[in-house]
Amino acid sequence: MFRTCLFCHSTLGENAVIERFPVGRRLAFDAVKGRLWVICPHCRRWNLTPLEDRWEAVEDCERRFRATRVRVSTPEIGMARLREGLELVRIGKPLRPEFAAWRYGAQLGSRRRTALVVGAATTVVTTGVAIGGAAALITGVSLPLLLGGFYAEHYFRKRREVARIPAGRHYHFTVRRAHLAGAKLIPEGADQWAFRLAHDGGTRDFVGPPALRAASHFLARVNSAGASQLQVVDAVGLLESVGDPHRYFGHGARRATVLGNIAIAHLPAEVRLALEMSAHEESERRAMEGELATLREEWESAEEIAAIADDLLVSPAVRGWIDRVRAGVKGQ
Repeated sequence: MFRTCLFCHSTLGENAVIERFPVGRRLAFDAVKGRLWVICPHCRRWNLTPLEDRWEAVEDCERRFRATRVRVSTPEIGMARLREGLELVRIGKPLRPEFAAWRYGAQLGSRRRTALVVGAATTVVTTGVAIGGAAALITGVSLPLLLGGFYAEHYFRKRREVARIPAGRHYHFTVRRAHLAGAKLIPEGADQWAFRLAHDGGTRDFVGPPALRAASHFLARVNSAGASQLQVVDAVGLLESVGDPHRYFGHGARRATVLGNIAIAHLPAEVRLALEMSAHEESERRAMEGELATLREEWESAEEIAAIADDLLVSPAVRGWIDRVRAGVKGQ
């Protein structure tokens, strides 16, 4: 049972309410599909819980949700805050526009508020530097020296690290602000695409699952300024227009080519947001596919054991008769 966020590695907190799953202060669940997420209180990402930890916990969440009176609901989504402080998010049969806008809106809104605070602080510092420069001119500091300071600031800004893209366990690609123009989506075939990344060591093209992982990390940093609710709704609309969010990267690569092979950082904000949403949902879909494979293996093992158990309860004579009947049916 994990206790830290899979994305930002912060602690997920604890609860004393759901006995079968005491992790997290905000849980989201879908009783119909049997899914359970822990929503990170720091980055607002949804952490899909392991299959073996969720079934009884989902049933308990459903009971607790129905029992509380402090809740708000729509036909698709409901939220309840228990007296103990745990928040439950109940998913019914969501329509993508409402569910996705609700799911990503809080996360991107939090980023936006943080970016506004940082931007205000930067403005104060920049204003202070400008006033200091004017004062320096008045007091007789040479203009070349002052301009040199501004050029140095511009240089270091371009060298500022923007993202670190994992490449295995012990290595990463360092992306700086000057590299942003070299990060692009490259269309390959009908729905295929590649992610071209510029970094300290040069340029690299990622394809397949590594491209999705690298693009996901990169987009989270490029979209670090967050988004307004309207931009989130527009991004969800773009996913809807493609029909399948998992195909949106191929669509985005073709669109970037049509626009002049522009960099990801220069794409419209709603397109970048739609790409990040698509990457997140694709990662979760792959995780679910892995769970389905595990389920199949467990079912095959259980079927084999069940067949052995059935044979123990049937005499050899009866077993022979059953085999003859089966052979006759197959021969018809």
